[in-house]
Amino acid sequence: MAKKLNVLFLCTGNSCRSQMAEGWCRHLKGDVIEPYSAGIETHGLNPNAVKVMAEAGVDISKQYSKHLDQVKEMDFDYVVTVCGHANENCPMFPGKAKVIHVGFDDPPALAKNAKTEQEAIDCYRRVRDEIRTFIEQLPERLEGC
Repeated sequence: MAKKLNVLFLCTGNSCRSQMAEGWCRHLKGDVIEPYSAGIETHGLNPNAVKVMAEAGVDISKQYSKHLDQVKEMDFDYVVTVCGHANENCPMFPGKAKVIHVGFDDPPALAKNAKTEQEAIDCYRRVRDEIRTFIEQLPERLEGC
């Protein structure tokens, strides 16, 4: 049996996008990828991210917001930054980790201007689905970078 790839999804607060990416990856690619997520800071798990992932059949409610320091000694094959801030502030990783940036819009920022709760949740759903599409292309997409 081949060794799973260790992939870290990194964003600013490890509250939404990186959590969704970890959840999708565990759900869709858990047989070939061991996913992790962390943030440059910790902002806690976003309840709307948990809600929209549950709608799609993925439970991330047991995940928690982790600081990069909690995982920086791990041997990652890939570090995927999912926001511009994390990409700009991504530290060097020891070993063979290849850093790849795949930016996604920030659902809380998108939802800020929503006129209704439904409109706000739709922002989270859109980003959730974009992340799923990206995860469905793994690991081939990572290896092609």
